[in-house]
Amino acid sequence: MADNLYIAATEPMSGKSLVALGVMELLSRRRARLGFFRPVVASADAPDNDMALIAGRYGLEIGVSAVYAFTHEQAQRELAAGRHDEVLKVILERYKALEAQCDFVLCEGTDYTGVSSAFEFDFNAAVAKNLGAPILPVISGRGRTADEIHNAIKVAREVFQARGCDVAATIVNRADAQDLGALRAELATAQANGEPLFVVPEDPALARPTVDDVARALGARLLHGSPESLRRDITRVRVAAMELSHFLARLEPGSLVISAGDRADILLGSFVANRSTAGSGLAGIVLTGGLEPTLQIRDLVSGLSDESLPVLAVTEETYETATRVHEVRAWLKAEDESKVARALGLFEAGVSVETLEARIDLKRPARMTPLMFEYELMRRAASDRKRIVLPEGEEERILRAADILLKRGAVELVLLGDRTLIRRRISALALDLEDVEIIDPAHSDRLERYAAELHRLRQHRGVTAERALDMMRDRSYFGTMMVHLGDVDGMVSGAVTTTAHTIRPAFEFIRTRPEVCIASSVLFMCMRDRVLVYADCAVVPEPTTEELADIAISSAETARMFGIEPRIAMLSYSTGESGTGAEVERVRAATALVRERRPDLPVEGPIQYDAAVDATVARTKIPGSEVAGRATVLVFPDLNSGNNAYKAVQRSGGAIVVGPVLQGLNKPVNDLSRGASIGDIVKTVAITAVQAQEFSR
Repeated sequence: MADNLYIAATEPMSGKSLVALGVMELLSRRRARLGFFRPVVASADAPDNDMALIAGRYGLEIGVSAVYAFTHEQAQRELAAGRHDEVLKVILERYKALEAQCDFVLCEGTDYTGVSSAFEFDFNAAVAKNLGAPILPVISGRGRTADEIHNAIKVAREVFQARGCDVAATIVNRADAQDLGALRAELATAQANGEPLFVVPEDPALARPTVDDVARALGARLLHGSPESLRRDITRVRVAAMELSHFLARLEPGSLVISAGDRADILLGSFVANRSTAGSGLAGIVLTGGLEPTLQIRDLVSGLSDESLPVLAVTEETYETATRVHEVRAWLKAEDESKVARALGLFEAGVSVETLEARIDLKRPARMTPLMFEYELMRRAASDRKRIVLPEGEEERILRAADILLKRGAVELVLLGDRTLIRRRISALALDLEDVEIIDPAHSDRLERYAAELHRLRQHRGVTAERALDMMRDRSYFGTMMVHLGDVDGMVSGAVTTTAHTIRPAFEFIRTRPEVCIASSVLFMCMRDRVLVYADCAVVPEPTTEELADIAISSAETARMFGIEPRIAMLSYSTGESGTGAEVERVRAATALVRERRPDLPVEGPIQYDAAVDATVARTKIPGSEVAGRATVLVFPDLNSGNNAYKAVQRSGGAIVVGPVLQGLNKPVNDLSRGASIGDIVKTVAITAVQAQEFSR
């Protein structure tokens, strides 16, 4: 039988979408098969926004693992006819069908549309009770004093308890962010029977619609810009109804410009303003009246801008368009990673996930899934924020990843590159990176000090003072020296540079730890239902027996560092005693060396891949092994086999690959694939931060 939890807002606009997202993120850390259930949704004709958010982010299938029972119209018709019990029975039947295939089902209550708040309050209580779900009330703190919030909490608790509901905890959402400490202290008296009370602040950015929200609401066509540019937040709307110079004086960052489609002066002026310091960072432009720019004007626009400023076209007139834009509501969407990161950062800062876990009795699972792995990464990184340098600060993927990392509160960041260019790109991408530190190595006051240190460390290899100064203008060397001297805690690079260029400086002067004979790497292979560690697929071409044993031990320690219980498989083309040959004997000797040096680590070898990961094959080939069929750390005999194997699994098996993650160095430096996605970069930076935490201990 599945565990469950019922999120119930006590009034409209409480922000339960954010709470549902935060709780689901927490659940993804502890449960593999998750379900999302809504007793009532607005309509069957359009996707439910919260269902789309949860299904999109957590890989659920709407209608299968994300399910609803009624639309508002259906529920109201049945309830108006007096069939209250029948409605509850249908809801229970739909829920039970979902529960049978899940480890945990998160339920989200009604939206408070179309009927009285008091009725929906009672309805949610009845549904939660019949589902046997503890309830998580969400109280709106928006525009309320502490006394008013206190009264709302008291009423909600009394009503839910009177109807036989168990209250797991209470969340006050959208609270005044000016003095959260004082508010939490005042609300402490609202706690009863040890029931937790959490306060999540209001963030105006989450209430801002994006250009995509406007485009969907208006049915607009995208004339210029990329799909990513539609994620820009709109902070204000500016209708162009005056002469250009007066209009430009009123432009501010985040403005959505609405103009008649034949106002070429407004269109071109807005693009120029978007590139300037004063007017940069516009949200977008909406051209009205069914009029579109001429080919000549479009050519000028293309020359003035990249794809970062979206231009939409609608058939409605300007006044009607402006009216409809002001009515557009912001929604959290799974594809808007920046807003999702901001929402999760708010939730995790306001809610003690450990306390909430205990209240809903979540236990650690035996197997680490990809969602659990990612959640644990972000949680651990945020628990002790480290300072990470990103040498490729001008690259768009790096900037977008930085935006997400900072919104999650996972790390502190330093970007390397041309300051003016980076600031311009941040503005063009409408990212929130105002507080990030930017250093241009070529003009930094640290340049000479870093060059002197490099000369001291490498003069025995013929590096002169002049050569050291020239080398230190290279961002990889500059960033690595920042790590070496403790000005930052770690470095991540490689999105646009080679692996050799990224890791060479680390090998030259950060070097390996005394107990490690060779630096190596691991890849985290995120399969559908588990995370495996592959080693070494990136650094050591042909390890000796001792190096292979060293790679295995280092990889086991890395696995354990990230919550994966290490069970080591020393891979070969032969299993057990079935084969002979120089390569098999090397693996056999390395296995014996691991057992000798680390008798606490479960290890099996030589062993073939199928026997290492498939329990059925393992019972046939090597029965009784504590590793076979359950291996989590797979050590390849050489770089050739490891590199080809991981790419085969990635491309043919659909695995998500994180890494390579370097191990064995004195301080953390990690490499990115040049094809790394924004998500890959986010995870690699978080991994580097966790490594830095371990080093600092």
